[in-house]
Amino acid sequence: MIKPLYSKLMTALLAVQEDVEKADKGNKSAARRVRKVMQATKVEAQDIRLALVG
Repeated sequence: MIKPLYSKLMTALLAVQEDVEKADKGNKSAARRVRKVMQATKVEAQDIRLALVG
């Protein structure tokens, strides 16, 4: 049950890599997209932590 959650998290992070590079150069739209993905990964990371405990 943990492996699919982890895979989903990593897929999201890899998908946003290009936007991270653009945001680092000052692109505000890319920064907004990165923030959105980071918020989603926060939730996914919490799901992984709960799966590990429970």
